[in-house]
Amino acid sequence: MLLNCDLGESFGSWTMGLDADVMPLIDQANIACGFHASDPLIMQKTVQLALSYGVSLGAHPAYPDLQGFGRRSMACAPEEITAMVLYQIGALQNIAASEGGQLSYVKPHGALYNDMMRDPKVLDAILLAVKKTAMPLALMAMSTADNQYLKRRCSEQQVPLLLEAFADRAYDKNGFIVSRSTPGAVYHQQESIVEQAAKLAEGKAIQTLEDENLILEADTLCVHGDNPESLKAVEAIRAALGAKA
Repeated sequence: MLLNCDLGESFGSWTMGLDADVMPLIDQANIACGFHASDPLIMQKTVQLALSYGVSLGAHPAYPDLQGFGRRSMACAPEEITAMVLYQIGALQNIAASEGGQLSYVKPHGALYNDMMRDPKVLDAILLAVKKTAMPLALMAMSTADNQYLKRRCSEQQVPLLLEAFADRAYDKNGFIVSRSTPGAVYHQQESIVEQAAKLAEGKAIQTLEDENLILEADTLCVHGDNPESLKAVEAIRAALGAKA
């Protein structure tokens, strides 16, 4: 099981996250592209840091929502979504290339990610952007109780799919992560996060908020290390799952 993390989300003099501490522990870095967080210099420094640890580079595009950190849905037409995702991928890819690296996947951020999972038009718009890029890229998307439609659309568009699960988020019975506004949606106890990570990696059932069993197919596990407590959880997950490949 690979570990991925959302990184490069600082902006100007505002620092967010513990990127330097998290990077040695993960396999894939989802790097913000300037629309919900980050700026060109932060993007460049994050790419350099990832490459120094042999971490795969992923674009983390979002709606243009700095104030809301990309967590607010926007009424964008499909062609607007395709263009804004292409724009962000292109910016990060050029920075990566200048440092001798290359992107390998795209993981939408926040509301764009959630909208992609629930609205076929948004999914198709993002897939079109990924397909239009100059290099072959995979799409990282949420694994749910039923991935057949997602798999079919990616196959039809010839876009490789990376199914993602979350170690520190609660799920509903349909396999969707629960809204952050719901009590208990985000786990903060290290023991709970590590336990869920281990079950997901072993293909075992996790418990939903409705107290039902849920088994998720996953290629990669999202972890968050933006504070000292969550960093300790990432360290524990890495130790539990074994050394990086």
